[in-house]
Amino acid sequence: MSVAEAIDHRIPQHLADKLAEPHAYATDEIHEAYRWLRKNEPLGVAKIDGIDPFWVVTKHADILEISRQNALFHNGDRSPTLTTQQVDQRVRAMMGGSPHLLRTLVQMDAPDHPKYRLLTQAWFLPQNIRSLDERIRQIARTAVDKMAATGGRCDFVKQIALHYPLHVIMTILGVPEEDEPLMLKLTQELFGAADPELGREQTPRPDPEPGKEFDFGVIKDFMDYFQALSERKRKTPTDDLGSLIANARIDGQPISDFEAMSYYIIVAAAGHDTTSSSTGGAMWALAERPGEVAKVKSDPSLIPGLVEESIRWTTPVKTFMRTATADTEFAGRQIGKFDWLMLCYASGNRDEDVFEDPFEFRVDRQPNKQLSFGYGAHVCLGQHLARMEMRILWEEMLPRLKSVALDGEPAMSDAVFVNGPKRLPIKFEMS
Repeated sequence: MSVAEAIDHRIPQHLADKLAEPHAYATDEIHEAYRWLRKNEPLGVAKIDGIDPFWVVTKHADILEISRQNALFHNGDRSPTLTTQQVDQRVRAMMGGSPHLLRTLVQMDAPDHPKYRLLTQAWFLPQNIRSLDERIRQIARTAVDKMAATGGRCDFVKQIALHYPLHVIMTILGVPEEDEPLMLKLTQELFGAADPELGREQTPRPDPEPGKEFDFGVIKDFMDYFQALSERKRKTPTDDLGSLIANARIDGQPISDFEAMSYYIIVAAAGHDTTSSSTGGAMWALAERPGEVAKVKSDPSLIPGLVEESIRWTTPVKTFMRTATADTEFAGRQIGKFDWLMLCYASGNRDEDVFEDPFEFRVDRQPNKQLSFGYGAHVCLGQHLARMEMRILWEEMLPRLKSVALDGEPAMSDAVFVNGPKRLPIKFEMS
């Protein structure tokens, strides 16, 4: 029985609609929906007008198990992000039948996925990124100095959190510092396409198209930029990740320009946006919890715990879609071949069966089995770099931070796929 035919496990319509509503992810509405689903229909069917029906996976254990079974649940057979039927048809018409505007690691499965992942994997291994410690620490010190220079009030997201990991990943990629504002703008327009403040249209949309996550023009601008960068890196390669991608070969042959551009985009965008979101999420949580600030200041060994909790708490990548490659029974449900499944990471990270008091932010949470980086073959390539960046920033900031509190109304971005804090006004004292 396919997901389209399933009627026994259909979730209530008002909850299904929330799953495709970008603004729900900027509020507690999505967590309220997830809480009900975990308790009552942990693997249910969502049927939403204009979107192909899909299974909704909300339990931590189920998300991990699907992530383990990469041969049974593919990334690339259909869109790995929730999209409407209209957008899907448009993309396939543009891309010669493919459901993908890009061909990154996210859209790949074996045998291609491990080959393309191996191209850059060494750059992100713990033993290799340790050599970046001092360079990243200097960038972090500059960010903390910039924060201190604001005089005790700033928008931590817009002035600090967005720029610190951006500078780190662009340095690694070989993008000139003067181009970083463009990279930030394009990234926000890419992931915030449905957000009236971040999207390229930047006009209020009271009822944005469900599943609208990408802007075609933004992707073209990204590709145009990296095409020029790639040509420079091929003519004059240097010791950076950009040069490696520009000159990459698979099975002895150069990768295509399309694949190279896709690789650049995923590194350039995901390589900093998710880290800045977790950093902003941590500061938001700390600004509301002076006791947690005092706890980690008095015991700096808790900083790695702060990092893990911020990743769990914020869960920047909210959802990914998978496609079943065969009929199978999973968690008591009959999954059909080609069925679409939504992995709800933010739900798994609040699963009451895994986390004690999951709606509390605790810097000393142990164990912390957060699954924000994914699992299995598609586990985040840059997870060790992201942890290192956040750890170093807090190591540099916390000794100087005397107090912090909210100084206005924070806000999350409107997005079903990747979201995080977009505004975080704080007041603080620093030495």
